[in-house]
Amino acid sequence: QVQLGESGGGLVQAGGSLRLSCAPSGRTFSTYVMGWFRQAPGKEREFVAAINKSGGITYYLDSVKGRFTISRDNAKNMVYLQMNSLKPEDTAVYYCAAEHPARMVVGSTASAYDYWGQGTQVTVSS
Repeated sequence: QVQLGESGGGLVQAGGSLRLSCAPSGRTFSTYVMGWFRQAPGKEREFVAAINKSGGITYYLDSVKGRFTISRDNAKNMVYLQMNSLKPEDTAVYYCAAEHPARMVVGSTASAYDYWGQGTQVTVSS
């Protein structure tokens, strides 16, 4: 079982940038499909981005395409979410998530992910 911990959230003005990091525990990081989700107050948890095990395939929520980039460094056991041109509507708690290592398909729904971090707050002021 993998444990996840996010960092890098904070308060930023609209148009600014943040980079979120997620440091999964364990030595088999490369066997997990990784994803980022977010949840704004009063809203359901929403898929943001995902990356396959090798890092060669990525998927994004339409509203973040061209602004956010998910990446991973399997040698360092890290996954990142670079967020540029942030908007107030990006304000949410952001969660790092991992699929069960037996899964091969990159999921875009919360139900596809078995392991979750505690979340990090991102607040974008207008």
